Amino acid sequence: MTEYFIQAFIYLTAAVVAVPLAKRLGLGSVLGYLVAGVVIGPVTGLVGQETATIQHFAEFGVVMMLFLVGMELDPKSLWAMRIRLLGLGGLQVVLTSAAGMAIAWWMGLQWQTTVAVGLIFSLSSTAIVLQTLNEKGLSKTEGGRGAFSVLLFQDIAVIPMLAVIPLLAISELAGVGATDPGHQGGFSLVAHLPGWAHALVVIGSVTTVIVGGHFLSRPLFRYVVQSGMREVFTATALMLVIGIAALMSVVNLSPALGAFLAGVVLANSEFRHELVANIEPFKGLLLGLFFITVGAGINFEMLAAQWGTVITLALAVILVKAAILLLLALLFGLRGRDGWLFTLGLAQAGEFGFVLLTYSMQNSVIPTDIAQLLGLVVALSMFLTPLLFIAYDRLILPRYREARNEQREADVIEEQAPVIVAGVGRFGQIVCRLLRANKIPIVALDLALDQIENLRRINIKSYFGDASHTGLLETAGIAHARLLVVAIDDRDRAVSLVHHVKQHYPGVWVLARAFDRGHGYQLRQAGADDVVSETYHSAVELGGHALTAFGVHPLRSRQMTWAFINNEKSHEDELFDAWKEIEEGIRFSPRYGELFMKLEDTLSDVMQQDWEPPRREEVPLWSPPKTDE
Repeated sequence: MTEYFIQAFIYLTAAVVAVPLAKRLGLGSVLGYLVAGVVIGPVTGLVGQETATIQHFAEFGVVMMLFLVGMELDPKSLWAMRIRLLGLGGLQVVLTSAAGMAIAWWMGLQWQTTVAVGLIFSLSSTAIVLQTLNEKGLSKTEGGRGAFSVLLFQDIAVIPMLAVIPLLAISELAGVGATDPGHQGGFSLVAHLPGWAHALVVIGSVTTVIVGGHFLSRPLFRYVVQSGMREVFTATALMLVIGIAALMSVVNLSPALGAFLAGVVLANSEFRHELVANIEPFKGLLLGLFFITVGAGINFEMLAAQWGTVITLALAVILVKAAILLLLALLFGLRGRDGWLFTLGLAQAGEFGFVLLTYSMQNSVIPTDIAQLLGLVVALSMFLTPLLFIAYDRLILPRYREARNEQREADVIEEQAPVIVAGVGRFGQIVCRLLRANKIPIVALDLALDQIENLRRINIKSYFGDASHTGLLETAGIAHARLLVVAIDDRDRAVSLVHHVKQHYPGVWVLARAFDRGHGYQLRQAGADDVVSETYHSAVELGGHALTAFGVHPLRSRQMTWAFINNEKSHEDELFDAWKEIEEGIRFSPRYGELFMKLEDTLSDVMQQDWEPPRREEVPLWSPPKTDE
């Protein structure tokens, strides 16, 4: 028992240390997990043979991930993506399998082995790709959607692959280290059934998942919810996913595919959000554990003995798959940065490659020594995937941003105005409309053509260009402007723009949009005359509505929200000075925390003051101002 506690502590410590460090360095959590596995496994030897067993357990994180992915879809969504699912995904699997078979044949392997190798390397890593796309906010882009379609088709294609592999058995390998596959995976309902019976059992299992998920899950969850115990609901959610995975396993189907189907069935359930909230933490932890075991399972002895072969094959897999993916991206209209995201994101082997390798070895299709070598190639290609995403971020994206900006030169600004608005997104547009409604002349600048065109439709003078460029700002009339509104989406550019304007045009009043309190302090330090957080007032407004919904009188709620705002303003200078101490190198400033405590105590005192709703005649009513006429 002690040994299990020690091993669990080692794995968790490796994750806690490596992942935040990797995130801070901009490397992503997946690479952090992989490096942590390498450190505690091959490098230091803190973990050993148990990694293979833990990896089987951790693969359940992939099952949970696909269950959650399924819950984000519904049959209508699947039908809408049928072209990319079947066309893009199908062509990718077929072409990559053919390329893998050709390379394996050229290396002198038997034709049965070449087929298995082609199928293995046609798959990509669902776990790494989806996790990274979600972390970077790229899952909704065209490239991200295309990658998801291919990954989904690959997961479905695992089923026929598992059916084909036993048919490729090589008689010479049957007596060399092979075991009966029917007993290798434990209990199986289809191990000794004829083909027609096997097919019926598979169809029955899939039907059970779909029908049971649709008709039985809702009464079950209603019954559990009535108990009022959250932990029982969590247990029910885990029971559902584990039960489906077990059912798929005993009929030799992919547990991940079964979980995905169940997720699609439950996509429109009223319990969907609660299921996601309960399963998400387990999914994240198990996926992290899976990545750690991949890193810890790398056989450095074989890698040291055959490092040239392993590295060459891993790079060949990435290059060949990337070439095929780039061709498919062009055929299906994924161009520019979306095409490169699609290409680099899927150019690796996947975690199901380990499953197919083991299954092929058990069924006498791939010799043991070749299977071990190919396992290293799969692991190394997965290990390199985060680096491909880093290359996309740092090499591809900047180039396309520059190309996009170079395709169109900045507009010639024909008019000047006393007010310049830099950035006309969802925040800056409201400022522009309010000023225009009061007939105040403005000049709006932005790098987003669609936003510029939106303002032009409502007759607001808008120009394409980067407001942080000195020449464009001068052309817009910054030297004679009275007011500059900074609402651009780039934090650093916003700060540098404010600093430049206050240095060279100190007479211009600068209003700046801040993303959060820290960014607001940076803008204020740069010289901004007035700073407004983009979410502050809307959050205070919503808090007031929350008080009203809780039974507080609406006027009392309004008074409390203004008291909150005034209380913050009265301590703003003190908080700003304390923040500057931290920025100047005092990493721990007790004064900052003490000020927040003081602020909260003062606010509490204000909120506890006695108050009675005013009589009707005391409520001030607005009336238009009187004129001399």
